[in-house]
Amino acid sequence: MKDQDFDRLVTSVRQAGKIHRGESEPTRVTEFKPADVKAVRKSLGTSQSEFALMIGVSVSTLQNWEQGRRQPEGPARALLKIASKNPRAVAKALAD
Repeated sequence: MKDQDFDRLVTSVRQAGKIHRGESEPTRVTEFKPADVKAVRKSLGTSQSEFALMIGVSVSTLQNWEQGRRQPEGPARALLKIASKNPRAVAKALAD
């Protein structure tokens, strides 16, 4: 690894530490809004129960996301972001 790349990586880790400790605000925040979850589900033409089963969450979790009471996290957030870009590909991959 080049010195310049390593220095940028160290700076980035230090910034992340400050954000984690609440000493600094992130410069960008990506949020997946509840309306987007509903739009993804509707683009696939599935009911809440079908979509919840498809992505491996409970219907109540999906309802919480769609109604804004909770936000998807981790792998669910990533899957939903991908599904928002290419819902048919995700539906095909999850159909197996």
